Amino acid sequence: MVDKESYSIKNWIVTLQKRGIITFSNEEVKEKFPESSARAIKLALNRLISTSSIMPVWKGFYVIIPVQYAALGVVPPVQYIDYLMKHISRKYYVSLLNAAEFYGAAHQRPQQYSVVCEFPSIRDLSKKDTLVHFVVTRKTIPQTWLKSFNTQYGIVMVSKPELTAVDLITFQREIGGLNRACTVLYELMEVVRFGKLDKAFFNYVPTATIQRLGYLLGTALEQPKQAEILYSKAHTHGCKFQKIPLKYSKPTENCETDKKWKVIVNEYIEIDDL
Repeated sequence: MVDKESYSIKNWIVTLQKRGIITFSNEEVKEKFPESSARAIKLALNRLISTSSIMPVWKGFYVIIPVQYAALGVVPPVQYIDYLMKHISRKYYVSLLNAAEFYGAAHQRPQQYSVVCEFPSIRDLSKKDTLVHFVVTRKTIPQTWLKSFNTQYGIVMVSKPELTAVDLITFQREIGGLNRACTVLYELMEVVRFGKLDKAFFNYVPTATIQRLGYLLGTALEQPKQAEILYSKAHTHGCKFQKIPLKYSKPTENCETDKKWKVIVNEYIEIDDL
């Protein structure tokens, strides 16, 4: 027999979903049901978790599982990540391959959902076959280089194409290496406009990333005009190039150095078939 708290909380959650709301916190439940004990609320929520009506994604934070995701028993992160990051008061943006998907530039479904957020570190979330991987930055995220997309249940903040492009180089290890990054970049460049870059962009992006990307644009990516624009913007905003390896984990002995970008060419780039 279902107790009164379980019945009431279940009905409240159904009402939330009818209003287009699919997330709630433990604090909201306590506020809505002040006469219920903490134990009774916990039992009620556990029952809903056991029937795949809701899923816990953070301590004290839950996602309601809409009927279209009931068979999977898990809700895609794009539907709730904005609510979660607001709940924990962190600035964030969807990045890397997941951001590239928004611009039609990820030809393979990412194995994880990549989210960049400001320091301190956040543990990854793993729900069934879905992994939300948090990439932490110690710099202030430039809000002008993020774009808001509508989702079925709200919005999600995504890096603009230009920021996505540099992140693919900066965080290349997160997606399988430089070749994979260049394969995605090759498609992404159709919507990248480096002529819009400003001081905030260069304050956020490592200069080494600008150098590597610039070199790759002029060679493997066959984008000499975009490379020239990036070079001009970088120098306008005070970037100081120093000699760096194209691939930082590989030896540089007897490797040539690109004079313009000061990149030691210690890696051969091969773009996958698209």
